[in-house]
Amino acid sequence: MKERIRSYKGAIFDLDGVIVDTAKFHFLAWRELASQLGFVFTEEDNERLKGVSRVRSLEILLEIGGLQLADEEKIELADRKNKNYVEYISSIDESELLPGAKDYLLLLKAKGVSIALGSASKNADLILSKLNIRHMFDAIVDGNKVSKAKPDPEVFLLACAELGLKPDECVVYEDALAGIQAAVAAGMKTVGIGKPSHLPGADIVIAGLHELLL
Repeated sequence: MKERIRSYKGAIFDLDGVIVDTAKFHFLAWRELASQLGFVFTEEDNERLKGVSRVRSLEILLEIGGLQLADEEKIELADRKNKNYVEYISSIDESELLPGAKDYLLLLKAKGVSIALGSASKNADLILSKLNIRHMFDAIVDGNKVSKAKPDPEVFLLACAELGLKPDECVVYEDALAGIQAAVAAGMKTVGIGKPSHLPGADIVIAGLHELLL
């Protein structure tokens, strides 16, 4: 199955948890915002924010701090958090790449496979540039291009279209259940990154891209 995966014409990658781990930077940015608001935000609290939109994450943060704010203030705080996050990721480099990520991208490029990003992140272009792998992607579809969140297939269908391919010619690499569901809905093969019990529906599940180099 692993060898067949490499034979597809297009490879579409999620970003966080597949190519790089930016979750720690989100935590630091939320913790900094909480500190500015006068309360402590812990790693345990952060578990409640995983897979949640920025707006909902802020609402949970405010619940933890026991704060009620007007919508205008929430918008300002969400923007402030994102600025904190961008500051953190501005310092990242290739050392933040997950094991095997760059080598696997190089392998696919050598085989003539077209590569796209399919991520909800609105900072994807910056992150890829900082990781020095931006040039390896033939298409980038991120949160600035789509309006529907996974498990809606919009992000993957658009990435497929930008590669000039059909859904059944593409494989999606995802670490989240919603992403696997989106890829299946798009009619694409899937490689889950993580634990099989967390990613039902994936065609294969591996611990990381390094396993596909074997």
